[in-house]
Amino acid sequence: MSRAPFLSPGPFSVGAVTDEFSPDDLDRALGAMANLGMTFAELRVVNGRNILEHTDAEVDAIRAKVEARGMRVVAIASPVLKCALPDAPPIAPHIQQDMFSSAFGFDDQPRLARRAFDIAERMGARIVRVFSYWRSVDPDACFDRVASSLRGLADSAAERSLIVGIENEHACNIATGAETARLLAAVDHPALGVVWDPANAFVAGEVPYPQGYRHIPLSRIAHVHAKDCTVANHVPVFGPLGDMGPGSVDWPGQLGALARDGYRGTVSLETHWKGPDGDKFQGSMICGRNLQEMIRHAGA
Repeated sequence: MSRAPFLSPGPFSVGAVTDEFSPDDLDRALGAMANLGMTFAELRVVNGRNILEHTDAEVDAIRAKVEARGMRVVAIASPVLKCALPDAPPIAPHIQQDMFSSAFGFDDQPRLARRAFDIAERMGARIVRVFSYWRSVDPDACFDRVASSLRGLADSAAERSLIVGIENEHACNIATGAETARLLAAVDHPALGVVWDPANAFVAGEVPYPQGYRHIPLSRIAHVHAKDCTVANHVPVFGPLGDMGPGSVDWPGQLGALARDGYRGTVSLETHWKGPDGDKFQGSMICGRNLQEMIRHAGA
């Protein structure tokens, strides 16, 4: 089934997950992003709390702050389906369960999804990021249930003219480009796209570009996350984006391919690096400058 790519305004937009600059001070994060020429904000932890835990009034105030900087909210980086799947094989022992102020369980998921959709509507965001449950020792055994959950989320999102973006997450059951493509084929739904994260695929053991990327139809890429790392014993070691040397993600190649292939969505910085001397704010500034430079060279 052929579809046009998910579109964002502009030829190749740049944004960031705001808490990568500051999880506690939204104004500081937005100021830094504006200085880097970013035009889109992705929201996960805002002023020390997960975005889904903010009241409607707080959500409206957050949106006003983003738009006052000349930006728009591109995505709600929700924790939906970032939990254990009951009655599934055990969670793989090497999995690091990053929670980002979102310690919710399986029974919380319907409520979280409804709230994520509500907030996306209030924010004017089109994309709600979701996951595929913590990765088990046998992801194939979880596949049908993951697909069923995502089909249900996509049905609900479609009723609101929203997009569910499944992030390929190395700690979840859908981690690589190949696994993502299999899921997209199984759930051929106009409201289900992918938040393509090459670094997550890399941590999961795949060469994300060109191998992983070539599996995914461009028309299903709703959003892209940018971070960089090397890997030792399944554990990522994050560093400056595009400057990690051999044994890391080929970001110039990946960005060039997205530009050539006609991707017109947003690339969103998700630093993860602790930064020089543990200064993550400076680390995000460095990665933001690197990202803009690589995109410029990619011709996007």
